[in-house]
Amino acid sequence: MPDFSVTTLDIVVLVVYVLGTRIALGWYLAWKTRSEGSEGYFLAGRNISWFVVGLSFYVANMSGSTFVALPASGYHDGIAAYNYEWIPAFILVLFAVFFLPYYLKVEIYTAPEFLERRYDRRSRYAFSAFLLVANIFIDAAAALYAGATVLQVIFPRVPFSLTVLAISSIAGVYIFFGGLRAVVINDAIQAVMIFFGGAVIAVMVYMKIPSWQAVVEASPPEALSLVRPADDPTMPWPGMLTGVLVIGIYFWCANQFIIQRALGARNLDHGRWGAIFAGLLKLPNLFILLLPGVMATALYPKLERPDLVFPTLAFDILPVGFRGLMLAALAAAILSSLEAIFNSASTLFTMDFVKTMRPKTSDDRLVTIGRIATLVFMLLAAAWAPQIRHFPTLWQYLQSILAYVTPPVVAVFFLGIFWKRASARAGFATLALGIPLGITGWVLAEVAGVVEFPYLYAAGVMLLLSAAITAVVSWAGPEPDYGRIRDSVYRRGFVREAGFNLPKRPWYLDYRYQSAGLLALTTAIVIWWW
Repeated sequence: MPDFSVTTLDIVVLVVYVLGTRIALGWYLAWKTRSEGSEGYFLAGRNISWFVVGLSFYVANMSGSTFVALPASGYHDGIAAYNYEWIPAFILVLFAVFFLPYYLKVEIYTAPEFLERRYDRRSRYAFSAFLLVANIFIDAAAALYAGATVLQVIFPRVPFSLTVLAISSIAGVYIFFGGLRAVVINDAIQAVMIFFGGAVIAVMVYMKIPSWQAVVEASPPEALSLVRPADDPTMPWPGMLTGVLVIGIYFWCANQFIIQRALGARNLDHGRWGAIFAGLLKLPNLFILLLPGVMATALYPKLERPDLVFPTLAFDILPVGFRGLMLAALAAAILSSLEAIFNSASTLFTMDFVKTMRPKTSDDRLVTIGRIATLVFMLLAAAWAPQIRHFPTLWQYLQSILAYVTPPVVAVFFLGIFWKRASARAGFATLALGIPLGITGWVLAEVAGVVEFPYLYAAGVMLLLSAAITAVVSWAGPEPDYGRIRDSVYRRGFVREAGFNLPKRPWYLDYRYQSAGLLALTTAIVIWWW
């Protein structure tokens, strides 16, 4: 096993990074945006450029949990998890073409606010409450667990819960001061750190393995195949459609902590370009995260837990001194995702509950409430994160619970935009019945083990059930008032009209050509690794 000790130089690099990019920058941005009100704090003044939108999309998704979970999944299951990385390219094109124009048209602060425009306030409250719980107990807890797992290897005498609390506090305090502007500016910096750290480790792993044949012999026969048989326990090919696609639509099109940076885009063009750019950034993860995990089977065939693959690789192949850079790259991934999550949660709580219940609350007061909420959510996430240790891998925890609880959300958003007959009562009924049912199914199948059912198939079943609830309740009641929901539902010509008076642009700046290029590249990669 590698030596997991760190030198003074490693610690200095990490501390300088944290203090410089978190504390100093957070204070500066808090001072700079002190007079911008709630729109400046929660949406960065709706002035984010496409480049920053794309990097921030990528970094928010490339959390510490991904940094740890993808190599672990490569070690345990091969490259099948890459289906979660290339399918978003198609989903982000869908988001750029159909979802984003409607979001920006009605100038919403949050995804649940869109549901109020499309359905009613009950749906807004139900979805916002779900997002708050999901952001804290799924997204934030997973990121905290990933970071603490690595630090526990380096500092084994420090209690796991204390490590979690320390990471959560750094991210929470940063958002307390800086808001979304602080998140997206730091995300642009962290993207470089993440790519650099992941690429360095990947290249050095490629150099360290005895041969490619040794990797093939050490890993299962199907490890290097993206498309698996229908009875595969990890990634059956129908599950790519029933599970990965459904989870992806929720994550990239409706999850507040992801789409919030697009809601703050300078205009529709910048939002679209940023989303497509994020899809492009996802593609190299096969080479810098998943394949190194597969190759680790030839180097460390008997690891205690797959989640230890990333720290083991980093500490075994990086020379002393460079480990500080690795820790900084991991810290970049962990803190950036946590900051996005905490900012999202405070926005949901403040704009969906406080402002709607007390509409006369001043902008300054809303910002103060949002900051206090950040600290509360920070503590809740830290309290739950240690429970993830009871699951075989971090990736299984993340994907299994999302497969059960997100299909009702996908049904409500998708049918809400593309089926004008979907009623307000149906939207609320689908969320109110579907989400508790999904939680129950997850507990029975994944926690208690009472039922054996692949969670990727469960997502498809839950989606059909949720769509049925929406359809039955809609047809059983009166039609919605189309005049009220006109800007929230699809109509012929809207996508073409949704330029919102944007200037004409050359072909290479046209999102349609950019989308086609992204989809062509993605298809080529999938065919190669089929």
